[in-house]
Amino acid sequence: MDQALRQFGDRLFEAAPGLTTWILLLAPAWIPIIFHSTGALLVAGVVLVYDIYWLFRSITVVSGVYSTMHRMRRDMKKDWLALCVEEREHGRHDPLQYTHLCVIPTYTEPYHVLEKTVQAIVDSNYPSNLKMIGIITRETDKPGWENVALLKKKFGDRLGGFYHIKDPLEPGIVIGKSAAMNWGGRWMVRVLTEEGRDLKKVLITDLDSDYRVHPQYFAWISFHHAREPMRDYVIWQPVPLFHNNIWQVPMAVRVMSASTSQWQMFLHSRPHRLVAFSSYTCSLEFVHLVGYWDKDVIPEDSRFYWKSFFAFGERFSMKSAYLPLYGDSPNSRDYASTHMSQYNQIKRWAWGVTDVPYVLTHLFRHPEIPRGLRFRRFYNLFVNHLNWVFLPLLLMFGASVPLWVSTDFSLTDVGQTLWSASGLLLTTTLSTVVFFMYFEWLMLPPKPAKWPIWKKAAVHVEYLAYPVIGLVMSVLPALEAHTRLLLGRNLEYKVTEKA
Repeated sequence: MDQALRQFGDRLFEAAPGLTTWILLLAPAWIPIIFHSTGALLVAGVVLVYDIYWLFRSITVVSGVYSTMHRMRRDMKKDWLALCVEEREHGRHDPLQYTHLCVIPTYTEPYHVLEKTVQAIVDSNYPSNLKMIGIITRETDKPGWENVALLKKKFGDRLGGFYHIKDPLEPGIVIGKSAAMNWGGRWMVRVLTEEGRDLKKVLITDLDSDYRVHPQYFAWISFHHAREPMRDYVIWQPVPLFHNNIWQVPMAVRVMSASTSQWQMFLHSRPHRLVAFSSYTCSLEFVHLVGYWDKDVIPEDSRFYWKSFFAFGERFSMKSAYLPLYGDSPNSRDYASTHMSQYNQIKRWAWGVTDVPYVLTHLFRHPEIPRGLRFRRFYNLFVNHLNWVFLPLLLMFGASVPLWVSTDFSLTDVGQTLWSASGLLLTTTLSTVVFFMYFEWLMLPPKPAKWPIWKKAAVHVEYLAYPVIGLVMSVLPALEAHTRLLLGRNLEYKVTEKA
């Protein structure tokens, strides 16, 4: 009986995010149908309030992106290795006591993608003997073995260590990055412990196979990690920019990559909302104490964040590394599959909504963490995933739905006035895209020289299409993720294709 009740409670927690999403999505229709003109007036009023809120939030996002960009441009100009040496010579701290280990899970990645990733690590401005690489392949992935062998032959003597981690795909895992990192993390802890290394002085970067570290990244991390009093409980998060192949992908993918990059930049201006995303750095001792990555989930980054929070409580923090980490945008074998790959990538990120039931089940098991902190973190998690789907649709269609379902309300002056005011506010809000276009123009790599002038100019105007592209490539995959969780249909991990 107890087990049945527990299973029912777990299933209820799983269904809660999707159920809430659909109730809110349909609210502009069912409230006027049930409560007639009064309900329609209520919905229209709520939409108007949200329009005003979104206008101010857009201004906040613009200022946040600008703030992060300013800090990034400032830190990109500094020689952080020279600052590390200076710190050590003055006897304040010793940033160069830290060795950086990049663990890179791979499956089906072409050699040229991995080569550029490893090349960036090797070329980074940090002592060669203090940089190590561990590449994870499946035990059955013989082409992957060949790639690692070639990479080790080319770069192995320019690093302090080069490891090939062969993942046997243990029973009971959910195949994907999180399970691969679980095996890779345990393997590296065992091997480096046998080598006599201090795990607190090995900083591990969970690095996606297509990400290029900034030349100053390792020195920046070492400098700040040495100065951080609570360094043993910190995850450092760089700023992901999907710029590596930005000029080789279709317009819709380019727009989604730009919006994702700038949203991450905004989060860096709000430390209390920052969550581990894609690739990040912490000590190997930290990973060991947390209990490694979960091997039965898909969202490896956000789940690792929550495991860390519940393991360390108030001591744990996410801190921004104000340097870019350059990633690839999805780019598959043809035009259609590239868009599908982008859709699946966003859906996989949105599957982070599975953290909601996970956090709910742990929320009351940790009284040592202040109640206010627990509930603030959970509130940010839940509302962020709800807003991902609900808010864009509410803003774009919420003011019109009451007019469609309530003829009486549509004929009133109040109904028409609220609809017009909502449209004006939404138009004003969308005009802030001009600022994002400008920021992107400042950050993007040079355009291909062979492009005509009209095309070089047109690529900036295409960001005006974001409202439509965002609905199809962001809101819909997120809604599918929420609905899958509601219906108990698990998501299969699909590797983002790289051409």
